[in-house]
Amino acid sequence: MELVIHPEAVVGADVTFGAGVVVGRGARIGDGSVVGSFVHISEGAVIGEGCTIGDHVTVHPGTVLGEGCTVSDFAVLGKRPKLGPRSTAKGGDLAPLTLGPRCSVGSHTVLMAGTTLGAGCIVGDGAGVRERCSIGESVVIGRAVTVENDTTIGSRTKIQSGAYITAYVTIEDDVFVAPMVVTTNDNFMGRTEKRFALLKGCTIRRGARVGGGAHILPGIEIGEEAFVATGAVVTKDVPPRTVVMGVPARPVREVPDEELLENQ
Repeated sequence: MELVIHPEAVVGADVTFGAGVVVGRGARIGDGSVVGSFVHISEGAVIGEGCTIGDHVTVHPGTVLGEGCTVSDFAVLGKRPKLGPRSTAKGGDLAPLTLGPRCSVGSHTVLMAGTTLGAGCIVGDGAGVRERCSIGESVVIGRAVTVENDTTIGSRTKIQSGAYITAYVTIEDDVFVAPMVVTTNDNFMGRTEKRFALLKGCTIRRGARVGGGAHILPGIEIGEEAFVATGAVVTKDVPPRTVVMGVPARPVREVPDEELLENQ
């Protein structure tokens, strides 16, 4: 298949292309990058130096990848959302998706426009990150994780496979979210107009840990260095440095000093 590079695109030195690649108007590809087969790099996209792009990847207009990023096969970067008529997500224009240096994006992953990822983030296979999310440095978003719109995730946080992070959630630095955790933001579950004014995701403070399969109700705050046990249903705020467990979750003891971040 023929390589198609728009005459106004800028391609650096020693860039390697597979078959069937299309590079749009004004796109830029940095020195030493490797671009797989059947990749579409759209108008105005920027691929930093030393990036590796797998096969069948789509890079939407204006998307920016920092140097040394790796994108696996069939990933979609910078997609614009299509909202339903009753969606609670904000519409309007979106800034381009931006990935910091040395990010790694898994196969069949979709990252929406309007989102930023800091340096060194890892996004696992089949994950999805919606629009207007702010993700810090060295964050791990595991396989098949969903991060909905307007969410903030702090640096060095780990979100493990299959977790669901709903819209309007705030997760601070150094948080651990185990597999299959579910967060929620709507106490009315889609009924009544009142819900639109009351939508609110949870807040998980610095260093907190949430065990596998836990469910967190809308608007809950989990305090700094708190510990939510596996399978807990969190219906009330969790104080800092407190272990909670059960359905509904109840405090059982304090987090031991040796488990605090300052002692690691």
